[in-house]
Amino acid sequence: MTVATRATFDGHIAGFGTAEGTRVVVGRWLSSPLGAFTDVMVERSDGTRLLLAPRDDVADLVAATYRFDAVHVVPVGLRADEARRRWRLRAGPLTADLTLGSRTRVGHLLAAVPQNRAIAPLVATVTDPFARLLLEGVRTRGSAGRGRREWYTAGDQHAITAVRALWGSADLGALRPVVPPVRFGFSSVPSTPSVTRVRTTVELTDR
Repeated sequence: MTVATRATFDGHIAGFGTAEGTRVVVGRWLSSPLGAFTDVMVERSDGTRLLLAPRDDVADLVAATYRFDAVHVVPVGLRADEARRRWRLRAGPLTADLTLGSRTRVGHLLAAVPQNRAIAPLVATVTDPFARLLLEGVRTRGSAGRGRREWYTAGDQHAITAVRALWGSADLGALRPVVPPVRFGFSSVPSTPSVTRVRTTVELTDR
């Protein structure tokens, strides 16, 4: 018998590219079944997909939902300075300081999207055709790893206007779009570097 339960993650997803070719997706989860945490998905310029997770339980859940070539449990910390509109990320070999800008055009449109938690999967299903049309590579519903279903509903979005990123001691270069799209799951982040307020619903199945 298959039993399905739905887990909800509330927080932000930041996505940005670099001149060196590395693309980064940061999940800053303020509320989840695992508590508050930050995880980082990295696709290097050679296509290698890495997960940087702060704990084993986070690594196990995320790696079972998305696809990676390697998973590393490392210290991960994110300090958000709301007044100065800065994010300071430290995740194993990755250091990234992000500068956030104004609300994007998409962010203004998202104000009209219902944010009721109970109907989040329905909202994601309705908005998926519009996301596909407006944002290349972006999907708001699909099948995740191990047959899990997943829905994204967004409530706001702000531009990332600058980044200073290092991999170890190597400078990853200036801010660039997320091109080509990242390949961790059925959806990429928007190609324009941004931080999106998001609710992710994942359907977990126990057989």
